[in-house]
Amino acid sequence: MSSIQAIDDIPNIDPNNIGPIDPAQFAGSPDDGHAPRILLLYGSLREHSFSRLVSEEAARILHFLGAETRTFNPAGLPLPDETSSGHPKVRELRELSQWAEGMVWVSPERHGAMTGVFKSQIDWIPLSQGSVRPTQGKTLAVLQVNGGSQSFNVVNQLRLLGRWMRMITIPNQSSVPKTFREFDDNHRMKPSAYYNRIVDVMEELVKFTYMTRGRSADLVARYSERVESAEELAARVNSTSG
Repeated sequence: MSSIQAIDDIPNIDPNNIGPIDPAQFAGSPDDGHAPRILLLYGSLREHSFSRLVSEEAARILHFLGAETRTFNPAGLPLPDETSSGHPKVRELRELSQWAEGMVWVSPERHGAMTGVFKSQIDWIPLSQGSVRPTQGKTLAVLQVNGGSQSFNVVNQLRLLGRWMRMITIPNQSSVPKTFREFDDNHRMKPSAYYNRIVDVMEELVKFTYMTRGRSADLVARYSERVESAEELAARVNSTSG
């Protein structure tokens, strides 16, 4: 998607104050400057899911900033441990998590917590897949949508999950209160301070992804794991994640 096409698709953005991010300003050397690969996950199966709509707005912003995005649709994903990891939806999710260099997580708040739909997606992403950790060292942005007043319960929980998944969770975050008021009849987000905050978060995510990719293995390397063999490490991680 060209920047011209992208700006036409995000009319709320002021192009005089934002533009595609130059990787040369943030990326390490060597870096081929390819578009950051960002996976978006959302946490509701409703027909008019506001977490999905927010993820779509985030994807449009990411495109404008120069990123490549993919979004996982959780419909049809079985409950964790309900079936084997060979299920097509599980394979799709795991392949996307390996493809991504960064992620955006968007969940509604339900009963003061993230939804089961969202948590199931994270539970299907293993801490270790053979000798590979699918999420270790990758960047993460967290957002939540609320049916009522503003809350930060979910973004706080998502940060805990990101830490557990050994991800680099960026400082900025977004929580949108009374989200149903923030969208028009075409299911597009209206101009607001909440929309601008999502732009802030996506801009920061792209910058952090450029800065850390190619370096993340060294950034999150652990001495305690270097003294273990790959077989010992995989056996320990897999035994504690079930």
